[in-house]
Amino acid sequence: MNLKDTIVTIPNFPKEGIMFRDITTLLENGEAFKQTIEELASFAEEMGATVIVGPEARGFLFGAPVAAKLGLGFVPVRKPGKLPRAQITEEYSLEYGTNTLCIHEDALKKGDKVLIIDDLLATGGTALAAAHLCEKTGAKVVGLAFVIDLVDLKGKEVLKDYPVKTLIEFEGE
Repeated sequence: MNLKDTIVTIPNFPKEGIMFRDITTLLENGEAFKQTIEELASFAEEMGATVIVGPEARGFLFGAPVAAKLGLGFVPVRKPGKLPRAQITEEYSLEYGTNTLCIHEDALKKGDKVLIIDDLLATGGTALAAAHLCEKTGAKVVGLAFVIDLVDLKGKEVLKDYPVKTLIEFEGE
């Protein structure tokens, strides 16, 4: 199945000039969702991942099923104020300001081989921050995987120090 055919593009959402790639239509299609999880799981096995990490919130939708399929743990990366135990944080730059990601300080340990999974690779800033956050724990990031790559935004260039897998590519329209 061509997974790209299951993604609906919504013009001018959430604002004028944006071509929003809606993954909910992929999630609603059982065969497409299954294929997506299988392809991401295959990459996780290829990279030798021992833990799957998913950034809030859509990384949870793809990372947790991959972890379950492979019998691995899943570690959520959250926004501030969402995790109850002691945590490590990583602040990163956005176009207009900064944002912060958090992980429980005991969620990963030295020797863990982490694959970070998220729905979309755009500029790469969030993914790079998630990778740095994992590395602060002593874990090794063995790769990053995304369902969609918005190639015009050049996120792969930002992540050049890591193996990156994307399943679907969209160019600007």
